[in-house]
Amino acid sequence: MTSCAKKEAGSGIRDQATRDGIFLFGNESEPPSIDPHINTSNNGNNIITSLMEGLISYHPTNDNLPEPGVAESWETEDSKTWIFHLRQNAKWSNGDPVTAHDFLYAYERMLSPDLGAKYAQLLYLLKNAQPFNEGTLTDFSEVGVEVLDDYTLKLELEGPTPYFLNLLKHHSWYPVHPATIEAAGGMTKPDSTWTRDNYIGNGPYVLKEWVISKIIKVAKNPLYWDADKVSIKEIHFLPIDDINTEDQMFNAGALHYQNTIPTHMFPVYLKNKDPYMRVEPWIGSYFYRVNVTEPHLQDKRVRKALSLAINRRAITKRILKGAHFPSYSITPDGIEGYEPPHCEEFNPKKARELLAEAGYPNGEGFPHSVLLFNSSEQHKQIAEAIQQMWLNILGIDVTLRNQEWKTYLETQQNLDYDVSRAAWIGDYVYPDTFLTMFRTGDGNNMTGWSNARYDQLVTDSMKVSDSTERLAMLHDAEEILMEELPVIPIYHYARNYRIDPAVKGWYPKLLDNRNYKYLSLEPTKPESAEN
Repeated sequence: MTSCAKKEAGSGIRDQATRDGIFLFGNESEPPSIDPHINTSNNGNNIITSLMEGLISYHPTNDNLPEPGVAESWETEDSKTWIFHLRQNAKWSNGDPVTAHDFLYAYERMLSPDLGAKYAQLLYLLKNAQPFNEGTLTDFSEVGVEVLDDYTLKLELEGPTPYFLNLLKHHSWYPVHPATIEAAGGMTKPDSTWTRDNYIGNGPYVLKEWVISKIIKVAKNPLYWDADKVSIKEIHFLPIDDINTEDQMFNAGALHYQNTIPTHMFPVYLKNKDPYMRVEPWIGSYFYRVNVTEPHLQDKRVRKALSLAINRRAITKRILKGAHFPSYSITPDGIEGYEPPHCEEFNPKKARELLAEAGYPNGEGFPHSVLLFNSSEQHKQIAEAIQQMWLNILGIDVTLRNQEWKTYLETQQNLDYDVSRAAWIGDYVYPDTFLTMFRTGDGNNMTGWSNARYDQLVTDSMKVSDSTERLAMLHDAEEILMEELPVIPIYHYARNYRIDPAVKGWYPKLLDNRNYKYLSLEPTKPESAEN
């Protein structure tokens, strides 16, 4: 009776929210930032895309189609020089017009070395962006960004990039409100408080309330240029670290959207044909970073031994319950025209031989090492399984350490770890969304690894117009990555989540990025008494 009462009460929360036009959104953990130029997390992106809009927006159904955002039209003759015509009715949430000058300011901010934006290298497609970001060029007027007039922006790239429009959907290319940034400490202040004190955006929603680790509420923006299309009145982003808690909340009717299904529940919901569950392709990779600045991990043979001793199929079958797929590459399958190279599969005998060659027979003398992961029961289970594999096969005893999200990110950035759990969800459907971050000095590398040939292949691929040649160069680069193994692939994601049927306009997407103005909430018919 108590259980039924809780479910009825919870269902009332979701049903009432539906009637009120409030979308209850399970959003993993507390986002480290909602600044479009600082954020690197998926949960931060979910919020940013409700508050901000770039030149190009996410298409409601197709990841490869450009959706007009602030730019109402664009043109290019060679895929190298692009002209964007901005709509004159686009406004910031304080009423100021959104102009081409705001984009120029944003791109200078994003590329300024003192800001330390980890996604800065996504803008290296722009002419002279890399030397400006690295500090060897100090005059931003020499970077390929030019304001032709208040509502016309010209972008000149290093080379032809036919898929450029899809890159512009990423939040690193979003504008910011210059006056707001300047009032909060200036363009290059990385710890600016503008996102909490005075969030001025240009998206379909405005920031209404932010209670740390509790809730972030956004409300419909009446000044958004396409406000008439925005149906949902508010979105409540709920940071829920524990996936079992999130599952319970959804079952109790306190969420419209459950971001993650606990692995032990996946086969149950699958068997019972749960009407809320969705299982869809996703462009994501789960892997371990290796800190190659640690003396014992500088040896490629050690890194390869660690990889060969991991039984990925056992992990995906026993822990993930078939919800995801074992991986032997960083780049997932499914990208048109690209077949990723693979590292070697599970091979205990060869793993032991390589570790012995490196000077640690049966693990003897292997330095004390720590495996880091962010707080999550699933990450813990995977870490414990790999810890046991390394002990049984290699004879090395690794200590596990879990940290909450923000501390975990900082620990990785400071290279204060030996091996660390990591994941990457593609920002667009192309292999370099996974490969650019392992170039020397990239803010998302966080391994200490550097390879000049790898850097050259990835960077030069962006200047090649022929798609076959470009993909071949990226393939060669990933071969180097899988041979050197500063990162160890574990599994590739499928997108498994649950969503209430009251949410309309939510379609399967390989990138799983949403344009919220195309979503709506419609009350569903009440279930019969028998149900």
